[in-house]
Amino acid sequence: MKISERGQITIPKHLRERFGMNHNVEVEISPTEQGLLIRKRTVAEHPVDRVYGILGRDALGEGVSVDDYIEEIRGR
Repeated sequence: MKISERGQITIPKHLRERFGMNHNVEVEISPTEQGLLIRKRTVAEHPVDRVYGILGRDALGEGVSVDDYIEEIRGR
């Protein structure tokens, strides 16, 4: 493979098919110790990332611990 004047490369068809890299698939390129790593960017968001930070520090109220909050919503 060669890099074009515009910095583009062509991934061989058999590798694109093997790794599901069809047209319009976004990829990310990361530097590693051995060179560059090209991988598909995942569209799905991790479930933890979706809810992280929903409850801010003040959401529970001053002096209320997470354990106290959980006990309260469980009705204990």
